[in-house]
Amino acid sequence: MRGEDPQLKPDYAPDGAERPGEFPYTRGVSAEPKPWIMGQYAGFGTPRESNERFRRLLDAGVTGFSVAMDLPTQMGIDSDDPRAAGEVGRVGVAIDSLADIEILMDGIPLEKISQVRTTANSIGYVWAALFVALAEKRDVSPNEFGLFIQNDVLKEFIARGTQIFPPEPSLRLAVDCIEYCAEHVPNWTPLAMSGYHIRESGASATQEIAFTFANARAYLDECVRRGVSVDAVAPTLFTFLAITTDVLQEVAKFRAARRVWARLMRDHYDAVDPRSHQLRIFAFTAGSSLTAQQPLNNVVRASVEATAAALAGVQTMHVSAYDEALGVPTESAATLALRTQQVVAFETGLTATVDPLAGSYAVEQLTDELESSIWGLLEHIEERGGALACIESGEFARELSDAAYRHTLAVESGERTVVGVNRFPAEAEPLEVFRIDPASEAAQVQAVQDVRARRDAAAVKTALERLRGDVVEGRSVMPATVEAVRAYATIGEIVDVLRETHGGWVPSSAF
Repeated sequence: MRGEDPQLKPDYAPDGAERPGEFPYTRGVSAEPKPWIMGQYAGFGTPRESNERFRRLLDAGVTGFSVAMDLPTQMGIDSDDPRAAGEVGRVGVAIDSLADIEILMDGIPLEKISQVRTTANSIGYVWAALFVALAEKRDVSPNEFGLFIQNDVLKEFIARGTQIFPPEPSLRLAVDCIEYCAEHVPNWTPLAMSGYHIRESGASATQEIAFTFANARAYLDECVRRGVSVDAVAPTLFTFLAITTDVLQEVAKFRAARRVWARLMRDHYDAVDPRSHQLRIFAFTAGSSLTAQQPLNNVVRASVEATAAALAGVQTMHVSAYDEALGVPTESAATLALRTQQVVAFETGLTATVDPLAGSYAVEQLTDELESSIWGLLEHIEERGGALACIESGEFARELSDAAYRHTLAVESGERTVVGVNRFPAEAEPLEVFRIDPASEAAQVQAVQDVRARRDAAAVKTALERLRGDVVEGRSVMPATVEAVRAYATIGEIVDVLRETHGGWVPSSAF
């Protein structure tokens, strides 16, 4: 008698029950269980410093990575601009031109990377152009690797704040990128509908999904207005969502989101391609759950969140490093975060079966209740004129502000426990904190000035003039942006051309 344990089956659904890989995809977009794409969010200082970190993470087993960009880059400001002083390379890597992308990706085989993800939102069109130009330089088809661009500028007005232009032209620029990729690089993800930062700003699970899908409808409506088929766009999209320590609710949230998306695509947009109905999810463990007090507790929090994401059946994941509440993660902390994913994926058995919590009374009821509340909020947003109207009126911002206030009160009163903060405090322990080399900023400032000195100034001028004409005439900015990037125009120079026409964002007095 050997007494062997039974092997997990891919699915345990009884006859007649909804199966994974079938509409409305509550139980997952694929019938086959498999590990997610594992990536880590990294980037700091100069492109060379970040390249070294990325290469070591690749050696450690990542199958994709996310490029954290510094605030000047995200805002379309060059490193030698006085407005960038003190921020260059601080919260991410400084990128000024194609020269920096060439350094950032040096020695990294694009065709072997599942995903190169980034936070580019207000400059998503420039980021796409940079990788088109890089692929040309390497004589590689852009379709041979995966570029994953957030490009969700509307959520910046709600939660994060790196918007550059008013909402309407910002929306058009994002759709220029979506349209270009649908036509030229269909294997890329030109939009990651982003609820993560909305949730991090205090939103409930219902608000996170409803606000995200409301923004997605604005992008898709603009695509349809331009004559782009929903079935040419929707299969390329991802949604980027937070995963918190509230395990059962988070699993139910992802299940409900897949169900709502499938029905929205089929019933509202008449999408016929089954891939349009399938919501692919990038889960990012909640940075807001990390604490500076007793930071090693964050290892446990991130592990719980990663497990919840695995139970929910996500397609790609990032796990936060335990020291992120203190600054840019150390390399050892980033590696431990990757190992957390690997342990969950390869040692727990969770990737051997699909939707393991299906049939749970709690999870099934929570899924139904969340679906109902998401639909109700989506209908409310449509009654108010849609996402753009709610952004411009300040309604989204007010709702998040109220939610964040309620959360803060709950923590301060002890109604919501945060271990090591409002319960079980302890003396602070010394912890290694990553320090940015103070010389990095000066080096990057010199690098962008060197690029300007050696490039073909006439070619840059011609490309920027073409871009200016296209912006004024209302044409897509993508072809001219690609031309400008090839000529080594800087991100700041490209964005400044658009600033001349679109102006800047002035918040409503309703905020």
